[in-house]
Amino acid sequence: MKFKSGFVTVIGRPNVGKSTLLNKIIGEKISIISDKAQTTRNKIKMIYTDDDSQIIFLDTPGVQMPKNALGEYMLKVSKSTLEDVDLITMLVDAGEAFGKLDSYILDALKDLNTPKILLINKIDIAEDDISELVERYESLGIFKKIIPISALESTNLEKYIEEIKDILPEGPIYFPDDMITDQPERSIIQELIREKVLLNMQDEIPHGIAVEVESIKKRENRDLLDIHAVIYVEKKSHKPMVIGKGGKMIQRIGSESRNDIERLMDTKVNLQLWVKISKDWRSKEERVKSFGYK
Repeated sequence: MKFKSGFVTVIGRPNVGKSTLLNKIIGEKISIISDKAQTTRNKIKMIYTDDDSQIIFLDTPGVQMPKNALGEYMLKVSKSTLEDVDLITMLVDAGEAFGKLDSYILDALKDLNTPKILLINKIDIAEDDISELVERYESLGIFKKIIPISALESTNLEKYIEEIKDILPEGPIYFPDDMITDQPERSIIQELIREKVLLNMQDEIPHGIAVEVESIKKRENRDLLDIHAVIYVEKKSHKPMVIGKGGKMIQRIGSESRNDIERLMDTKVNLQLWVKISKDWRSKEERVKSFGYK
């Protein structure tokens, strides 16, 4: 049996379901999910291995026009993943009208010789027939395959994997077969906490949130991890909002984060959260880098 392996980047505008798709394929929650832009900020390798293949997926930030140093970094990350990969997957939302960002992505793809697959996601909730959308993308002559899917319901994900295997070259196992991501545990924990802020808060505050895990220590003689983390906000007025009246918001964020971290680490967790101010950090390149976006 020929063993196939290679690198597949997944690109699209914000909120099309890239992280949901890859979490479903991998079977673990590695990339965080919310309905807000800027959910994924870094390039994350997620590794799928079965008997005859190893597929290294690159989850990327949603493509959007940058407004600050963080946005510049995220766009650079997304565009960089188009280089030196074996396959490019573009993900679009079946319920969203074709827009400027789609055109921007397609312009970046059309002159690349790398094979491309288009996934039309969220067919489980699309109100309109998607045949016109399929025809529109087929007429471009860019994509080797166009597959309607539902990442949430796992519809046609096996078909997508088989199409990837058909395209990938024969190759080695790049990572151990039980490894599912290149992200250190500390980074995943930071992202899980940030996800809970995104899910529980509204408006501009989540975009100005950064999380830094300061320490992870195993309690002596106990199956328990002590984790200390800081949630950074950009404005003084945001700090009491994250803490909430009587500390209720930060308690909810902490409780929901702890549940996910315990599943990830397979142990009990004592999570301590603090909220601090780092004024306008997204506009300061050095501060953006200090939070791991480099």
